[in-house]
Formats: sequence, structure tokens, C-alpha cells
Amino acid sequence: MRPPSRLLWAAELPRAAFGLASLLGAQRKLAKAPRGDGRPILLLPGLINSDRSLVVLRRYLNQLGYRAEGWGLGRNFGVRAIGNEGALLLDRVRALHAETGERVTLIGVSLGGIMARYAAHRLPDMVREVVTISSPFAGSPRATNVWRSFQVLTGEQIDAPNVLAQRKLVAEPLPVPSTAIWSRSDGFVNGMICHDTNGRTIEVRSSHVLVQVRPEVLLAVARVLGESARDPMG
Repeated sequence: MRPPSRLLWAAELPRAAFGLASLLGAQRKLAKAPRGDGRPILLLPGLINSDRSLVVLRRYLNQLGYRAEGWGLGRNFGVRAIGNEGALLLDRVRALHAETGERVTLIGVSLGGIMARYAAHRLPDMVREVVTISSPFAGSPRATNVWRSFQVLTGEQIDAPNVLAQRKLVAEPLPVPSTAIWSRSDGFVNGMICHDTNGRTIEVRSSHVLVQVRPEVLLAVARVLGESARDPMG
């Protein structure tokens, strides 16, 4: 499977700017989303990004009535941020679970979504569900335009034994409900490796950069959470 074309890659920034601008005209539609049930939600940013990149999503979910929090681990530099075997991330999930007495919903963008799936596999009794946004968890990193940047920024080699083992785990069906939001017009990662047949998938039209502020994506997240709130097994 190949990475996105150079044309899609080159169009990322202008498309991201358009997506950000589209927020201005979407406020009424966003306000009509299902109300939240107060559940704890942990938001995981993408590669090199921090909690600031998710401020729009976090504020939106809190306005709907959820308890959405940033991960508090600084910029996402892979293992440099979450620790060996994801220890720091797993501790964050454990802490939020202990504080609220509820299972934690994990929402991750790009690399953050891969980490969310990893945490769900490791802590299935503490995780309620997982929502990934443009996260390439179901295929080779070489089907992206950012795998070299990943290696430089994280210090991890994509073919290292430990990375391969984690990739295999992350791609396996989750023990909790999962939803993958993806775009076939993504300029950074091949959209076909951002979803699989073992969970729910929602296709959107979006760039990779700032995908998390697209009104279509915000609404998709809100509707997924709203449906699981009505589900007694959710």
C-alpha cells in the first residue's frame, strides 16, 4: 500500500486552513449534537503535538457535558512522551479511572489514536471505548508520508522488534467498542490503514493537519459518544 500522493501532501496546509475557517459557520449545527453523560474522556494528541492541538475538541466535548481532559504528557514524541511500554500513559488512564470511578473513553488523533488502542489492549477493564481520528494503526508506517519524521522525532525505528510487536498488538481487534474516523483524501497517511473491519468506521473528507477541528469530525465524535451513552452496555 502506497503513501498519499505528493499532490495531496502539498494541499495539506491550505485544506487545513479551510477546515479551521469552516468552524465559524458551523456553531448552530455543532450545538445540536447529543448531550454528554459526564463520562471521563482522555484526549491524546498526534505526533509532535501537545494538548493545545486538541483545545477545540476538548472545549466542545466539555460544553456538551462530558469531562474531557488532556493527557498532560507534553508534546507527543512517542516513547519519549509516554515512557517505555507506555508506562506514563497507562498511569494517566489509571489515575483518571481511580479519580472518577468510571471507565475512561480514549480519543486519539493520528499517533495519539495508535496509543489509545495500545492502552485499551493493556487496560481493558479501565477503558470504556476508543475513538481514533486519522490514526494509521492497521498497516505499514511506510504507507504514510511521515514515517521518517516519526523515526527522527521519537528515536524509534519502525522495524525494531519492540515497535513491530506494538504495531501487531495495536492492529488486533480491541476488547472494547471502537470507532475509526478516517479520510481517503488524507495527505499524510493512507486512509485505508486508518480503519479495519473489526470496529465502526466513519469516513470524512479532510486533510490530516487540523482534522480534529473539522465540524464534520467534531459532530462524528459527539454522535458516537451520544450513541454509546444510550447503550447500557457502552
